[in-house]
Amino acid sequence: MIEWTVRTIYVIKSKMIDYSSITLQTPPSNSPPVDLVSELLLGMRLNGVIYRRIELAPPFGVRFGTMEGRAQFHFVASGVVFLRGLGESPLTLAAGDAVLLPRGGAHDLVSAPDLPSRDVAGYETTELCKSVCAISVCAEADCRTKEALIFSGCMEFDLGGMHPLVGLMPEVMRVGTLLDRQPEIAPMLQAMEREAPMERAGSAGILARLTDVVAASIVRGWVECGCNDVRGWLEALRDPRLSRAISALHRDPGRSWTVAELAAETGVSRSAFAERFLAVTGQSPLRYATELRMRLATEWIGRDRVPIDTAAERLGYGSQAAFSRAFKRVTGRPPGAARSSGV
Repeated sequence: MIEWTVRTIYVIKSKMIDYSSITLQTPPSNSPPVDLVSELLLGMRLNGVIYRRIELAPPFGVRFGTMEGRAQFHFVASGVVFLRGLGESPLTLAAGDAVLLPRGGAHDLVSAPDLPSRDVAGYETTELCKSVCAISVCAEADCRTKEALIFSGCMEFDLGGMHPLVGLMPEVMRVGTLLDRQPEIAPMLQAMEREAPMERAGSAGILARLTDVVAASIVRGWVECGCNDVRGWLEALRDPRLSRAISALHRDPGRSWTVAELAAETGVSRSAFAERFLAVTGQSPLRYATELRMRLATEWIGRDRVPIDTAAERLGYGSQAAFSRAFKRVTGRPPGAARSSGV
């Protein structure tokens, strides 16, 4: 357990888990307004599916991102590699560079831009610890001089209440662009650079946990830097009136909210609130509320193994049948599919 002054983050089995939106307590009415961006970042989760420590001697080409819907993280501990397949030209990554691909997508790490690639799942692996494996493809004489050493993570990435921002993020988020504003990331990268070539007990687990923290820091830095001036959701979160309504929804997602009740939270008329909410977010208030409930339900049923009827009750549905209809309407699948996929 890592205790910070304001937050407590638990790292369990290489999964970064933070407080769920449902645990947020309603602040006293006379309390100062909170930064909703910070509050909603409490719902951010990066759950490692698999991590790989990869040693390769050139020439090589490795393909990643074939697991649909997964974020990808790469850290180059030594050597120079090219990230190819996202953007018009390959991106050069040198020792100490880290990138997060929040939406994943097929891409290659290659030793030269024009080399063919091979799916990473096709390489022979050695298990280092649970969820961390090693790939080593190089001649013994070459491994210490010409190799590239990479630590990669394939992750489930969820921004909780800020999930719509995932679709607005850049395809590739490079840590170097944040170091001026977030110098605290540099020691973590240096620690990764020291741990990656070593074979000390626990190195693989430490690298996996550092990966989680660095990836989360990249996302937080992007949000705090203004999300590249992305309009819509950021504008809504920074708008004092809209943020009060959104905060109310997250504090009590199971309440049967009406537009009039949400407008009352903002202190403006029902029509003015609904018009402003739609203009800024591109969604109606009630559509946002329904999608929020279904995201929470997906987490509870898939990750936390909450029974479907319990999730329905928590979210204010009078029957499991009504909840199931709403879930399928929003997600395109029945609630049981969330449990079977483990999402």
